[in-house]
Amino acid sequence: MTDETGRRADHAVDRLFLDRWSPRAFTGEPMPQETMLTLFEAARWAPSAGNSQPWRFVYGHRGTEAFQRIYETLDEGNRRWTHMASVLAVVLSQTHRKSASGEMRPTHTHAFDTGAAWGYLALQARLSGYYAHAMGGIDRDKAMTDLGVPDGFRVEAAMAIGRMAARETLPEDLMKREVPSDRKPVSEFLSEGRFAR
Repeated sequence: MTDETGRRADHAVDRLFLDRWSPRAFTGEPMPQETMLTLFEAARWAPSAGNSQPWRFVYGHRGTEAFQRIYETLDEGNRRWTHMASVLAVVLSQTHRKSASGEMRPTHTHAFDTGAAWGYLALQARLSGYYAHAMGGIDRDKAMTDLGVPDGFRVEAAMAIGRMAARETLPEDLMKREVPSDRKPVSEFLSEGRFAR
């Protein structure tokens, strides 16, 4: 199965999975609050260990102080293109939670569960006519401080959300990279019974 993005699946999957990718070229047009909340509603329904729902998101719409605050936590390379996103957000996970006895204990699956929430959001973005691009390039300490994140949480990533613009709107070096990436075949990450190198 080949998608309009040029990606080819080796096994039968819904076209949505091939259509989802992480562009850098955004139009900068405003995203209605209700549309944005739909994306986070999808994240809400991700599975989590013991229904702990350890994910948290801090967002800002383009043109607001909240957007600028998040933008300033991003690495320089990401600031080159994220200024045209409709929404910027920081993805956080709760690393500890209180046990029944009141003791703070590590939540071992916090990043796993939060990644599932991000995945749901990214797929809902495509269903809604938008794209979501996650980024590891963020000053995590600055984000913790500037966004007022309490202890017991960890910054996982940042994300830019918006409608895709023509790749020609990007600086030349980024324009060359503005294509959907391929993936390793399943055989490279799946093994039966024992870990395969």
